[in-house]
Amino acid sequence: MSQLFPDAVIESDQAKGTIRIRAADASDVESLSIYFTGLSTTTRNKRFMGARADVAMVAAECVARAGHPDHFTLLAELRQEGQGTIIGETLYVYDAVARQGEFAISVADVFQRRGLGLQMMAAMEVRASGLGHGMIAAETARVNVEMRGLAKKAGFADTGLGDWQSVHLAKSLSRPSSSR
Repeated sequence: MSQLFPDAVIESDQAKGTIRIRAADASDVESLSIYFTGLSTTTRNKRFMGARADVAMVAAECVARAGHPDHFTLLAELRQEGQGTIIGETLYVYDAVARQGEFAISVADVFQRRGLGLQMMAAMEVRASGLGHGMIAAETARVNVEMRGLAKKAGFADTGLGDWQSVHLAKSLSRPSSSR
């Protein structure tokens, strides 16, 4: 399988470490579980649209189909002194019936409002577009103003398909030009 998304180094600082976005694999289950557990209750509830106690199972589900092209998880990882710590994740699943990808995203509390979420969404879009997917959507709680703001910055629009509790957001992707 060709690599549709190479690791991307997005910030490098000798004192703070290097942040890179990369595809998750089966070896990341424990680290991802630790990451989810370390999120504040508010951030965890926003990511899962409610309380979740089974974060180990969720982490396993995020990477279970890592080799499947229509299902991937991207991780933002802070590398310091040879050690990596997950500081963000984006789960993407393509729904062939709806003909759109759906995603969920979270960023560790101390790294929020620094542009990392926007960079992770851009990386997800590059990979989804490379797979030939033309539309990405997400649903978030109407009260999750942070996610709604992030999605707006990334070019997503409210489709009006939400209900009194949720907002449905969508964005058309530009397809990569074919070089034949």
